[in-house]
Amino acid sequence: MLIEQDQRLVYRFDAEEVWIEPWGENALRVRATKAGLMPDEDWALQKPGAVVSQISIDADSASITSGKIKGVMAKGGKLSVYNADGRLLLEEYARNRRDLLDAKCSAIEVEAREFKPIIGGDYRLTARFESLDPAEKIFGMGQYQQPHLDLKGQDLELAHRNSQASVPFALSSLGYGFLWNNPSIGRAVLGKNIMTFEAFSTRVLDYWIVVGDTPSEIEEAYARATGTVPMMPEYGLGFWQCKLRYQTQDELLGVAREYKRRNLPIDLIVIDFFHWPRQGEWKFDPVYWPDPDAMVRELKEMNIELMVSIWPTVDKKSENFQTMLENGYLIRVERGVRTALDFEGETIHFDATNPASRKYVWSKAKENYYTKGIKVFWLDEAEPEYTAYDYDNYRYYLGPNLAIGNIYPREYARTFYEGMESEGQSNIVNLLRCAWAGSQKFGALVWSGDIASSWGSFRNQLAAGLNMGIAGLPWWTTDIGGFHGGDPNDEKFRELFVRWFQWGAFCPVMRLHGDREPRQSQVGTTGGATCRSGAPNEVWSYGPEVYEICKKYMLVRESLRDYTRQLMKEAHERGTPVMRPCFYDFPKDPVCWAIDKQYMYGDKYLCCPIMEPGQRQMSVYLPSLANGRWKSFAGHTMYDSGSMVDVDCPLEEMPVFVRQNME
Repeated sequence: MLIEQDQRLVYRFDAEEVWIEPWGENALRVRATKAGLMPDEDWALQKPGAVVSQISIDADSASITSGKIKGVMAKGGKLSVYNADGRLLLEEYARNRRDLLDAKCSAIEVEAREFKPIIGGDYRLTARFESLDPAEKIFGMGQYQQPHLDLKGQDLELAHRNSQASVPFALSSLGYGFLWNNPSIGRAVLGKNIMTFEAFSTRVLDYWIVVGDTPSEIEEAYARATGTVPMMPEYGLGFWQCKLRYQTQDELLGVAREYKRRNLPIDLIVIDFFHWPRQGEWKFDPVYWPDPDAMVRELKEMNIELMVSIWPTVDKKSENFQTMLENGYLIRVERGVRTALDFEGETIHFDATNPASRKYVWSKAKENYYTKGIKVFWLDEAEPEYTAYDYDNYRYYLGPNLAIGNIYPREYARTFYEGMESEGQSNIVNLLRCAWAGSQKFGALVWSGDIASSWGSFRNQLAAGLNMGIAGLPWWTTDIGGFHGGDPNDEKFRELFVRWFQWGAFCPVMRLHGDREPRQSQVGTTGGATCRSGAPNEVWSYGPEVYEICKKYMLVRESLRDYTRQLMKEAHERGTPVMRPCFYDFPKDPVCWAIDKQYMYGDKYLCCPIMEPGQRQMSVYLPSLANGRWKSFAGHTMYDSGSMVDVDCPLEEMPVFVRQNME
């Protein structure tokens, strides 16, 4: 049965009910359930404003049109989506005999929307779509540790892990954007024969689809639907210094003073984990950080902001554990011992889905950090990948029927966003290892996790950062040099470090971090001091040749401050990615849809990172311009657009080209 109800098209058959309704300009939201009542969570989506739509129903089908998008539901229950030109963009994959006149009628009996009941009242859901064009290219979906920018043909886990962030928004070269609006752990297969999205535990199918004439039109519509980042504060535009980890107040201040002595531009320095007495005690350990107020004052006199790492884990021996247990502020388990992580203590996470728990943790952070002048937080999820192994139990950790897989880091960031907003602090920065769709509006700056210090890992980060931007997270960064390993005295690692540092100058946030070798000796036997630190990781730690190159690119980054500020304004106002694939700015150039080793930093700078050891020459494609040429960033050489050129790339230089006479 097809009916019109409350400006939406409704389809009912047996136990299933499907809603198709306008949700923003040129966009439709599709929901389906067999749970009796349609769940009312909007998840990543914000309520749209007034949208005009037209619904038409006849004997064989019904349609709903809103702007440039049209959805058609056949009487047999199969949905197809078209653009304003009548071109088919998305079609459900159904192989049954419900409609004998359907050209794809089949006896194999495969449903487009499959709900398989599981114990507890939820369903394992599979949504199937035709792969209409094997040449289709798909981008976005978040951050995965693999080198491919085009995701067509890939099998993607929809779950968070350390260095993997599932943000299930896909941008298609066919001219549509698709958000899988379901936070359950699951799977997406973007095959050449069929595309499927799965949720392992849910009560509802929920996705949002938008059409547009250009990638930017689609991306900006998605940003309006899920929210945009705040305006990046000034300290987010320059260079950030970090390592695992500064162990004492004296060590950190010594590094800050040395940067100033050398007249190097630096905006922020980070105190990473285990500066606290125990996990769940959100404060400085007074043994090794005796006077945080004086430390913050001195840093501010040097115009350096301080970021502190905050973990969600609570040690059972911590001063806050009993209070949080008694008040229901901790996540729960279905059975057995309530321990979620045993790293440097027996710990359990605070329940970020509980507003009272969020308020409690913020009150502690406010008391011990915020009132000291610290406004920037590194919200480390403390190895969240364990949740992917047992998704059913994870439902019980965070509440029945939530089927949480991806929502947790968003709620975690909300803890600090809501708290800081209540204090009148509007420019929020939450450095997170994972995020989901909509996390950007809580000031989520995602970094790519604890990645290896290797050339292969470096290559993966370019695809990760570009796809993360397309997935709606314009604030993104990576550990320059990689996280795990790397000896500053090793010449081979120094080359990798240089190439990574050069690229970092043209990333949304330029942040040096890593756990370097050899390990330092333990500085104490109490509190966080039992967790050892890595070797020095400052720009002067890599020898004089590397230092001069780093200094050059720190000054390059500083020279881009006004430009980067403008890019951050565009991200805030329109959701525009700061770094993006070449096709984003040049959608009419077919070559740009196939480029995956170079990208645009804003609409002006074409960046070509060196991602192979020993490489001193490379071929670069200069996108076609209607009126204009390209100029070398490092010199005055002019190049014709729409051409492939060979350029030198000595160790001290990463090829970058500047768009001239921008139309």
